Order: sequence, then structure tokens, then C-alpha cells
Amino acid sequence: MPRRPVIGIATQTLPGVPGERQPCWLMGRSYIEELRKVGAVPWVIPLIPHDPDTLQEIFNRLDGVFITGGVDVDPTRYGEPKTPLCGTTDPDRDAVEIALLRHALDRRLPVLAVCRGIQILNVACGGSLYQDLTAQVPAALKHDYFPTPEQPSRKYLAHDIAVKSGSRLRNILGDAVVPVNSMHHQGIKELAPRLAATAHAPDGIIEGVEGTDDQYLVAVQWHPEELTETQPGMARLFTTFVDASSAA
Repeated sequence: MPRRPVIGIATQTLPGVPGERQPCWLMGRSYIEELRKVGAVPWVIPLIPHDPDTLQEIFNRLDGVFITGGVDVDPTRYGEPKTPLCGTTDPDRDAVEIALLRHALDRRLPVLAVCRGIQILNVACGGSLYQDLTAQVPAALKHDYFPTPEQPSRKYLAHDIAVKSGSRLRNILGDAVVPVNSMHHQGIKELAPRLAATAHAPDGIIEGVEGTDDQYLVAVQWHPEELTETQPGMARLFTTFVDASSAA
């Protein structure tokens, strides 16, 4: 039986509540389940930037890297002061994910990133972000269709994306226009030099990027893990990523 690839996934900080709960690291189950379903071994990584030796030991055991959604990236990571437009940040997560991504880029490990993941990838490669699309890009569509008690679904298809012909992402998704969900208020502003934009929303906001060489490096702004049962192209994002990680 072939060895299943080990996929690293950084966690996110859940602050403690005095008298009720100590600080925790956590990660959404849907990400883990989608990777497990297609044959990967998910490895959840603790946020210990103060212990780079232990982190490196974890990184050295990985065959691929998956970067998930979550809180905002701290603007100091791309040289801007944090404004009231920026939401909650997690400095330890920023530090660990940037180190993890740079390890993956140096070792040419396959990378798949979603939502916050496309943003931290862009920052790790030298790009910048809009701290809030609504305020900074007045012509932008509504992108922040976050679940509410009245509308709890994470599967709502908020808008289409146009996928660039000839790109790896187009080959995976299979269509030039694809409907996606949308749960973000930030987005890519200046694209990092080593990334190519391969999908856009109707308002021009970058929704997909990939590497400029043959490394499997794909990132999307939406949440494909919520759409794998209804859109074959979303499922292929996970199967092609895990296949590439098996071959790494």
C-alpha cells in the first residue's frame, strides 16, 4: 500500500477564559476531513514560533502544506500600521504560517491555500493586502457573506469567478467561469512577484493565484472545502494537491 502523504496545517489561537478554559490551538474539522477523505494524513501544527527547532522537526516530516481560512493577517507583516478596518489578528499564527510557507517554497513542497491562506501566501512572498475591501475599494462587490444565525450556510454561492485560460487552476476547475462562496473582507492588493493571478471576481479582486513555475502552488480566496460535494472542480483541488504531495 503506498505511503499516504503528510500534510501540515497550522492552527489558530483560541484565547483562554479565566476559570473556564486555558488558551487553546484549534482548526476547523472540514479542512481535516477533506484531506483525510482523499488519502492524506493531516498533521495539525502548534503555534510555537518561540521554538523554531521543534517547528523545523515538524516541517521536515511534511509532504505538503495546506493553509486554511481564519482571522486577519497582521498588517505589520506587509509594512502597514493596523487600522480599525482590520479585524482580530493572531501574531503567532502569522509567524508560524510564514515560516511554514517559506519552508515549502524552499523545498518545493506542494501548497494549497484557501481564503486567509491566499492572503498570508501573498504576504509571505512579498505582497500586500487590503485591510478592508468595502472601505478601500468602493467599487468592490460584497464579499463578506459570513454565516449568521439566520443564514448559517457556508455553501452560499455569492458570485462567479473568471479563471484564466491555460492556468493550472483552469485545468483543475475545468471551467472558465465558476460560482464560489465568499467569506472574507480582506483581499490581495499588491500581488507578490513570484505569484500569478489566475482568477478574478467581476469587480477585479484577485480570487486565485498560482506559482510561476512547475511547483504545485495554488491558492484561492473562496472556501472549496464546503463545495466538494456539489462541484467536481472543488474536489479536484484536493485530489490534485494530495496527488502532488504523494509524488513530492
